[in-house]
Amino acid sequence: MRKISVIGVGYVGLVTAACFSDLGNTVTAVDVDEKRIAGLKRGEMPIYEPGLEELVKRNVEAGRLTFTTSYKKALKDCEFVFICVGTPSGVDGEADLKYVESAAKSIAKNMQAALIVINKSTVPVGTGDWVAEIISAAQPKPIDFWVVSCPEFLREGAAISDFMSPHRTVLGSLHREAADKVAQLHLPLRAPIVITDLRTAEMIKYASNAFLATKISFINEIADICESLGADVKEVAAGMGFDPRIGKHFLEAGLGYGGSCFPKDVKALAFMAQEMGHEPRILNSVMTVNGLRRQHDRR
Repeated sequence: MRKISVIGVGYVGLVTAACFSDLGNTVTAVDVDEKRIAGLKRGEMPIYEPGLEELVKRNVEAGRLTFTTSYKKALKDCEFVFICVGTPSGVDGEADLKYVESAAKSIAKNMQAALIVINKSTVPVGTGDWVAEIISAAQPKPIDFWVVSCPEFLREGAAISDFMSPHRTVLGSLHREAADKVAQLHLPLRAPIVITDLRTAEMIKYASNAFLATKISFINEIADICESLGADVKEVAAGMGFDPRIGKHFLEAGLGYGGSCFPKDVKALAFMAQEMGHEPRILNSVMTVNGLRRQHDRR
């Protein structure tokens, strides 16, 4: 049994806290939103996710899961702290990291012993290094800590099963021992564990979402061509899906991708590429096709 803190009780944070507690760990979820925390203490969920209310209730009653607005309380005797705050899109598509920065500063000011800080929020490449700098600068006195990237791959509507039965767990750190300790937390999930450096782990998340978004835009462009030529795109996608190099998932033609992740993550990756002097031609085309598809479906 491990002592874990989770910062943020939004979609990723609450699912992470509930699932880790269900694995037998002692978990404290902290959030600055007093109304959300008060509601959770009454058993009221701030989001809807199938099975989540029952999961939270079971672990609260077992004493494994608690909620607080106090960082000091959450970090007391804590071994691991997961940052699970929002990273909304900025004006130019860049990820807004103000909540990550606030969480890092609060960790620095309230940590009482050596700690492994785990970024689970979707963050730009290089954020792990930045978080380490923030914590070092904001600590009242030097205390050892290590930063690990552990990007989430949760689908809305299937988040609990995705957490408990993941295709893989990705971990990145400059400190192998810290990554190994986080890997131990995930061993009960019996999934492949990929351990790499911080920036590579952060990039795996963006590259994965961008590729899935590309498949969606690809099949929607094929759908337009099929419509002009008299072919059935559904049968085309089914025939393509038998090829294991392609697969059947994300080849269903329709309105295009949406949700909370794909739009902002593709934009953020394109922004990062442009900032480094690269022209993200494929990513820009994916976003263009996605936008045009919605106009097409309104005709």
